Amino acid sequence: MLQPLIHGILLALGLILPLGAQNVFVFNQGANQKKLSRGLPVILTAGLCDTFLIVIAVLGVSLILVSIPTLQLLIYIIGFLFLIYISWTLWMEKPMNIEKIEPMSAKKQVLFALSISLLNPHAIMDTIGVIGTSASIYEGYEKIIFSLATISVSWFWFVLLAILGRIIGKVDKTGKYIVILNKISSVIVLIVGLIILKNIIEILS
Repeated sequence: MLQPLIHGILLALGLILPLGAQNVFVFNQGANQKKLSRGLPVILTAGLCDTFLIVIAVLGVSLILVSIPTLQLLIYIIGFLFLIYISWTLWMEKPMNIEKIEPMSAKKQVLFALSISLLNPHAIMDTIGVIGTSASIYEGYEKIIFSLATISVSWFWFVLLAILGRIIGKVDKTGKYIVILNKISSVIVLIVGLIILKNIIEILS
């Protein structure tokens, strides 16, 4: 029981800690929303998306995705377009009093979170290739413990990111630091998008 628990926790930490598009977006929403509770849509969406990906990876269903080249290419293209749009949106933020910033609506939070969670090919491949493969060494009760451990780490991390973002938002009343953070985030998201574009070119060539 202890082995799959520790294995799941360490593996999930290794995959989720790097500063990717999903983490950046959750953190930014924590910083930009006037209350932490208003950032719940992005936390819930990101957490549910990760839970979904982990479950299908453990069950082996996600292997169907990588076996269909056309579907894989379509996901790459849609993911690239969404990431470019998110990068542009973050970059165009202007410094202003934090109280006057118009927070992203719940609907927009959900749509953005869905796009960077389910349309991010690297996240999907990591989940399939790493978590799915690692889960295959366990059976029955141990596989359930492993899965719950990875899912729990994911949810805890998203809540923590939103809280840290909210702390930054409270300290930065002018909004200047948040704009700087948004520009850094924009560059990170753009890099992820360009990596995906490279993969699209490789598939088409």
